[in-house]
Amino acid sequence: MHFATARGPTKLGPMSAILTSTFAPTAMANMNLSTATRVPSHAPIAELAGADLQERMLRGVRQAEELGIDHLLVAQRWWGSGEEIEGSTYDCLAMTAFYAAHTTSIGLITAIHPGFFLPAPIAKWGATIDRLTNGRWSINVTSGWHEAEFGMFGAELLEHDDCYGRSTEFIEVMKRAWSGEEVNFEGRFYHARGLRLEPRPKAPLMIWQGGQSPAAIAMAARHSDWMFLNGGRPEKIAGIIEQVGASANATGRRVRFALYAIPLCRATDAEAEAEIAKMIDAIDPAIVGKRIAKTSGARGMWASDDKLSFLDTNEGYASRLVGSPETILTRMREFHALGVDCFHLILHDQLFNREVLPALRTLG
Repeated sequence: MHFATARGPTKLGPMSAILTSTFAPTAMANMNLSTATRVPSHAPIAELAGADLQERMLRGVRQAEELGIDHLLVAQRWWGSGEEIEGSTYDCLAMTAFYAAHTTSIGLITAIHPGFFLPAPIAKWGATIDRLTNGRWSINVTSGWHEAEFGMFGAELLEHDDCYGRSTEFIEVMKRAWSGEEVNFEGRFYHARGLRLEPRPKAPLMIWQGGQSPAAIAMAARHSDWMFLNGGRPEKIAGIIEQVGASANATGRRVRFALYAIPLCRATDAEAEAEIAKMIDAIDPAIVGKRIAKTSGARGMWASDDKLSFLDTNEGYASRLVGSPETILTRMREFHALGVDCFHLILHDQLFNREVLPALRTLG
């Protein structure tokens, strides 16, 4: 299997520093679309409690801080099967507070579904975490696509574009509360009367979001600072960046991009490509069919027929960080030239951690 290189850089101005992020290890099970990626655990996280659970939750986060990873994303997946989608996670608010108490440098990004929360209480909670961490907190506003999860927890399931309308109002209330003004807000989905936020947050509010539909792009252009992108070939990623950039330019804003990517780093390209080929050959078509059906509400995402996109939860292998350290660095440099300023990584590949991550810091 041969992976093509990216096209030349687009005109996005001077190169900026390359940042990194990773998931907090709060999911009870990973997605399993390929039998080759199903690694049995010696003790499933769902069976742990107390000190054993805390140690499991902290092991990967300590590693991330030691490796100099910039951000830790705490997911909100309150229910998942661990088969065609990732498993259920421990609660995002509780886990963010837990990691705030056990980290010193890594930024904490909490994923929040506006359908499940009111913005004013989250603004209060976020300001508290921001103070406790000396400005290390930010929010990932996730509009949501998992229909069964909404019903389970009594959240209103809206039409796709209305979800982004609700998220937009959520962000507007959060930003105004964060700015220090008294907030009076009457929207379609949210209301606030005389809202004042104390304690005052220390750092500016940074908004992250996902999604790749026109509604998601419109919200990013007007309100968000960062956009998480599912993995994909350079031409796909360049197209999304160009669309968002054009919309953001019209509003006088800049949106930055974080690309999901799972590295498979081996001493040679041939070794890595042989291993990824075995993973592709072991894809379970029945579970892939369930995956496609389950994610039908997420427009613009998981729409690829690229077999690499079926190996993990957010198409990370489709970014093709597969090969020797030199090959992977070249591909990351190409993505950076297209406008990717952050790589959202899984840190299970020790050769990548040892050889690529230190070199990545010199590319920005």
